Amino acid sequence: MTPAAAEILRADRLVKRFGGLVATDQASLTIRAGELHALIGPNGAGKTTLIQQLSGALAPTAGTIHFDGSDITTLPIHARVRRGLVRSYQITSVFRRLSVLDNLALAVQARDGGSLRFWRPARAERERYDAAAAVAGRVGLAACQDRIAGALSHGEQRQLEIGLVLALRPRLLLLDEPLAGMGAEESERMVALLQGLRGEHTMLLVEHDMDAVFRLADRISALVSGKVIATGAPDEIQAHPGVRRAYLGDEQGGS
Repeated sequence: MTPAAAEILRADRLVKRFGGLVATDQASLTIRAGELHALIGPNGAGKTTLIQQLSGALAPTAGTIHFDGSDITTLPIHARVRRGLVRSYQITSVFRRLSVLDNLALAVQARDGGSLRFWRPARAERERYDAAAAVAGRVGLAACQDRIAGALSHGEQRQLEIGLVLALRPRLLLLDEPLAGMGAEESERMVALLQGLRGEHTMLLVEHDMDAVFRLADRISALVSGKVIATGAPDEIQAHPGVRRAYLGDEQGGS
């Protein structure tokens, strides 16, 4: 990513009300092509609600969302996925009784518009599995691509989930807490995977692990009480008084 990178997504003044509760309050966000942009904020800040509006799972009460220059505010999830805007868990329905490679091959087939037929030309089948094997290698699962998905560890299943999304060749990947529930070793593997994807894929990362956020992000937006109060480089966000009061100070023991 360069400073002149064009924006791929712009959310303008998004509002989401649930009765008397305002979950997002004039929230605005811009993501540049090629960057890893992190969204942080304390519990209850509205991060999940904002991501759901971007992905199409929730319709905003007010505001607009543009993706690659087109207004997608009213588009359903599947239409956004076809355009390349993909939230990991919406696509990553892991078939636990199938192998890692079979799971990825199905995602490749879905990307190419193929139907789930029992008979396919041998060449097409080889190409599909070659593509699936390449994705398995990309997410660190080459050594266990023949294992049943349900037998994978929690961290390996999260790697597979990211692989399933990558098989769709997304233009913007929304990652909602990919490190959740992981131990130190699994977390480090996931951070290394995401570091390897930086620059190749545009990503919006929602994550509570602040160490991972500051290691990974090109830019960070801080959401507090439904409002984006600051956006900038990691050092700018770390030094921002409002962010430190609202969030980082709690994580860093009040420092």
